Amino acid sequence: MSDTKWAWGPATGIGSMPGGDARETAKTVVGSFEDFPYLAELPARGPGADMLGRTIGMLVEMYAHVEPSGWRVSDRPGRDTKRARSWLGEDLDALEEFTQGYEGPLKVQAVGPWTLAAGLELRGGESALGDPGACRDLAGSLAEGLRAHLADVRRRVPGAQVVLQLDEPSLISVLRGQIRTASGYRTHRAVDRQVVESGLRDVMGVTEGPVVVHSCAPDVPFALLRRAGAAGVSFDFSLLTERDEDAIGEAVEGGTQLFAGVVPGTDGPLSDPAGSVSGVRTLWRRLGLNPGTLAESLVITPSCGLAGASPAYARAALAHCARAARSLADNPE
Repeated sequence: MSDTKWAWGPATGIGSMPGGDARETAKTVVGSFEDFPYLAELPARGPGADMLGRTIGMLVEMYAHVEPSGWRVSDRPGRDTKRARSWLGEDLDALEEFTQGYEGPLKVQAVGPWTLAAGLELRGGESALGDPGACRDLAGSLAEGLRAHLADVRRRVPGAQVVLQLDEPSLISVLRGQIRTASGYRTHRAVDRQVVESGLRDVMGVTEGPVVVHSCAPDVPFALLRRAGAAGVSFDFSLLTERDEDAIGEAVEGGTQLFAGVVPGTDGPLSDPAGSVSGVRTLWRRLGLNPGTLAESLVITPSCGLAGASPAYARAALAHCARAARSLADNPE
């Protein structure tokens, strides 16, 4: 999929925003990113609006409810699942209202199969990650749910090229065997990389549009994600090390879009827009890449979701991303 040329906007957000007003948030997001808006998430509303609960609400013929320890599989849809679906519908209504007549890329997010398996408890209280059959069932249910969700978004915003972002913050821990069991004394066995790749590929197969995988953890497995079919990889630029540079160079040369998180996700002083992307320019020079490809290879984003930021900072961060992307396009050198 990564060798296909998609239309990408210069900047966008990750997903979560502070507060609980869907209309005000959609207005802010669409106003900030006229070329690449996204469906915002508002986890401050409570269980069901959180990243995991929102995706659980999309599952087909699988349900869950909230326990003190987290989300746990249920036999039927209860109050928590219904609330998740209701909030998603409210967010979609708001997005539809502010994207009338919009044509171009539009991003929606869902938790990927491995972070979902790591975060969802089976009836006995253990993570689904420890049961390969449960992982497969979960991935299949997620794929069906995403197919319906993407079709709904396309109906609501018919001019959009829908980009699916799979959030996989736990992916590195799954690959390294660092997800703790319910007791907390042990960890689940590391999942084989080929199994991880296959699970991701199956879920990505629900759409003919581009899929981006987001992880704001260190050591993002760029090569694995590209093999699985990711057209883009979203990451926290500040966490890159020299070990990542060869993989990034190969990704750029292979046509993979990089979603570079260069604007902090929590309140703090913002540098000038050109300063926010100076590290990207430096990396390009170090890798010997053509500066002219910078703007077309990159989408500028916050480093992670903005749920922990103040509303004022979140608005400023989105505007800053757009200005930083313009700076990169105007002066790639």
